[in-house]
Amino acid sequence: MERYKIIKEVGNGTFGSVWRALNKQTGEVVAIKKMKKKYYSWEECINLREVKSLRKMTHPNIVKLKEVIRENDILYFVFEYMECNLYHLMKDRSKLFLESEVRNWCFQIFQGLAYMHQRGYFHRDLKPENLLVSKDTIKIADFGLAREINSQPPYTEYVSTRWYRAPEVLLQSPIYGPAVDMWAMGAIMAELLSLRPLFPGSSEADEIYKICSVIGTPSKSGWAHGHELASAINYQFPQITGVNLSSLLPSASADAINLITSLCSWDPCKRPTAAEVLQHRFFQSCFYVPPSLRSKTAVARTPPSGMRGSSEQKTNRWSSSTITNPKPSSNFSPVKSQFSPGVQRKLQMNYQDATRNDKSLKGSIKQPAKYRPPIRNVPVVGSAVKTRVSDAAEKLANMTIGSGRTSIKQPTFPQPMKAGGLHGQHVLFLGRSQDFLPGRSYSRKVTG
Repeated sequence: MERYKIIKEVGNGTFGSVWRALNKQTGEVVAIKKMKKKYYSWEECINLREVKSLRKMTHPNIVKLKEVIRENDILYFVFEYMECNLYHLMKDRSKLFLESEVRNWCFQIFQGLAYMHQRGYFHRDLKPENLLVSKDTIKIADFGLAREINSQPPYTEYVSTRWYRAPEVLLQSPIYGPAVDMWAMGAIMAELLSLRPLFPGSSEADEIYKICSVIGTPSKSGWAHGHELASAINYQFPQITGVNLSSLLPSASADAINLITSLCSWDPCKRPTAAEVLQHRFFQSCFYVPPSLRSKTAVARTPPSGMRGSSEQKTNRWSSSTITNPKPSSNFSPVKSQFSPGVQRKLQMNYQDATRNDKSLKGSIKQPAKYRPPIRNVPVVGSAVKTRVSDAAEKLANMTIGSGRTSIKQPTFPQPMKAGGLHGQHVLFLGRSQDFLPGRSYSRKVTG
């Protein structure tokens, strides 16, 4: 750590603190994340999910982990520095973003997600605080909850931010996958276009109620598995018609409404993949068409140079255009490091491992086994065995809010943007284990 000059602290959270620092040798400004937990072996450090996932990914829209340092049993992550996050841009803003700005940000995020999902990972904790911005560039950060799509379930609880949590996770589904990231992006897109959270629930039951009040209660034919999940935890959906998204997002275009509606589908199987979203007509203006091809009737649009999407082309549900996805190259150049006694460093993440295993990765994730999180005392659907339901299940079962309502008025939204994070703190890379923070309070409920 002697090579870095600490400038100031920019964030502090449950798992660690983030500092803005200067590399004395290169003059580069970086963000250093200091973990609160102590690590007593190098193997323990490099096996962390955040390190393992970022080592396998290098993409213009995924934050770069430049260095991992263990010094005196303290672990430091050195990231590229980003100016702020989406929450900071939204929280005190009174004027809506231009749709072109939202389109540019979301296009970049979906590029990063397509790359990530193609390599067998999904994020699980997408939210405005974890999307970092510098000028016109946005990057996905905080991979502390990232999981491999075909991994075995770890014995830890799932702890994402509730407002962006997919309904299958709220209902304690034993299986879920990359579709949870797509749901979160639908909620984030709506928030960027309105400066208000779309589903600001105060508990698991209230979160489901907020979702029903916006997109309507799912029918048994529309999402049979969801009703099975609800039945397994003795939860009954409130009967609500929902509202038209265009009434909640009056400034949004029809294409934006169409995309958000698709992303926020109850059934995860009906949500588009990140690769498919990139071909939605909402992003049509983001593709560059060479002049030599513009006169042709069938034009294959080529993404800009920063595009790194999924290499697996799927049938486009919105247009006939396709995306070419060049294989990303590493931006890291060899660096000679000097090791001081008692310090373990890995100055360059071994991105070559991912490149070397690309063929096997692609073959292994065509039909991956979805991630199976742990279930705590939840009875299996259709089983005659009755076991004690979990605390979360009891909360859901005991909540009866709105269960007798057949329709709902248009939700009344709160004052602009109280959408996450601790006010006054720049939490650029910190994960947040709390589901609901006092800083994200509201004077009025969304559902009226």
